[in-house]
Amino acid sequence: MSFDIRQLRYAIAAADHGSFYRAARALDVEQSTLSRAILKLERSIGMPIFERSRAGVTTTLAGNAFIRGAKPMVATAEKLVAMMRAAGQGRAGGLVLGHNSSVSAGNLRATMMSWCDAHPDVEVGCVEADRSVLLAGLDTGEIDIAILMGAAGHNGFRCESLWSERMLAALPLSHPLAERDVVHWTDLRGERFLLPAADPGPELRDMLLGRLAVSSAKPDIRMLQASRETVLSVLGGSSGVKRRSKGTPDRRRRGTPFSDNMMLVC
Repeated sequence: MSFDIRQLRYAIAAADHGSFYRAARALDVEQSTLSRAILKLERSIGMPIFERSRAGVTTTLAGNAFIRGAKPMVATAEKLVAMMRAAGQGRAGGLVLGHNSSVSAGNLRATMMSWCDAHPDVEVGCVEADRSVLLAGLDTGEIDIAILMGAAGHNGFRCESLWSERMLAALPLSHPLAERDVVHWTDLRGERFLLPAADPGPELRDMLLGRLAVSSAKPDIRMLQASRETVLSVLGGSSGVKRRSKGTPDRRRRGTPFSDNMMLVC
């Protein structure tokens, strides 16, 4: 037994309209095309679905049962096609987003919330990990999109710049710059910076070197084998400058202490 959804759709339309002619017009196909498809369907199942007359068509007893069973099949198939098209267009299905920064605040959180509101049928999963882990996830297909700080590139994948944000500096309360609302890059020359060795600490280090390279002195950057929270704790009793960022750096930095609800990306 072999038949397709198109043949079922033609047969259902003919049963609903009581006429091959009216069914063909409703489906915007040639009547001969619809008639041949239904005849092929009847031959495939081995029994007539319709009784034909000059007045139109009526379903046989077996044909009536067949049409009742065919309607949910066609509806399910059409729903499946719609789901597949929506998934292909990014409006349904699942999406795994990889990132190496917090989503508690900033553009990343706002973008994710806005996108989820606009695509309620898409189930979004998040993976927070080091850059190497995220890139490996792209290679294996476990991650669909990776959002990374700074410049990024990976063979076989397209990279796009999403947004730029200011970077913030966490300073001890006793630091001379802590009372200032705006701190310029030139003010940070000669300062000691504390960064975690884990990702994205190396990326922040590269940004620092690039921004402060114009100075004759090489920036004093200390990479600590510690978490972001531990570095902040150490910072409270030191004179180092802790870098905090939500994205690509800007010229200005705030010199205020961190609160619990501020996002740390270091």
